[in-house]
Amino acid sequence: MASKTIKSAIESMMFVWGEPLAIKDMADIFNLEKKEIYEACKELQEEYEQEGRGIVIREVNKSFQFVTRKENLGYIERLCTPVRRRRLSQSALETLAIVAYKQPVTKGEIEAVRGIKCDRVLEGLMAKGLVTIVGRAETVGRPNIYGTTNEFLKQFEFESLKDLPKIEDLEGVIFEAEEPPVFDGVIGQMSLEEMAGKYEAEADFGEPEEPEATEAEEPEAAEPEAE
Repeated sequence: MASKTIKSAIESMMFVWGEPLAIKDMADIFNLEKKEIYEACKELQEEYEQEGRGIVIREVNKSFQFVTRKENLGYIERLCTPVRRRRLSQSALETLAIVAYKQPVTKGEIEAVRGIKCDRVLEGLMAKGLVTIVGRAETVGRPNIYGTTNEFLKQFEFESLKDLPKIEDLEGVIFEAEEPPVFDGVIGQMSLEEMAGKYEAEADFGEPEEPEATEAEEPEAAEPEAE
């Protein structure tokens, strides 16, 4: 069991840091093994959970962060109203799901699944910090390859990519919805199940994608009226 001093210091550091605090960084500060610090964080996380505290400790890819308890969302929204809410469009959710399950993946591979160009959607996901360029493919032209970020894990409440729900055939995912999901880095958090099938979102990434233009049919010439 970790000492109270170490756990107390970890609490203070997480509170001040705000963002997910890496185990490696904490281990360097304490001059201890990463395994020992990880166990201390997990103990602290369990203590917060057992006490039902309004603040919980979330693990994000071997990092830890303070977040508010989801059950208190309504109270926080009333306190912070009006709050700026950012919505992910259906195209963004679909593209994000493809990146999450197929990564590392090129833009061409994403477009092959979606059947439509995704330049602007990818730019929007990168601007929100959910997707990033992770390298270049060893193919003709060496196109960029994309993957998800720690911000993606944080927003969807995953500790790692191993926590992604099992979807065997991503090409068959259908987005049907009654209400749009809310993406909000401060208050709302959205499950991948919502992203991958329960909800459709309002557009948020610029102009909607337009269908390819087709030639307009010429109007038929009117027949002359009989005299």
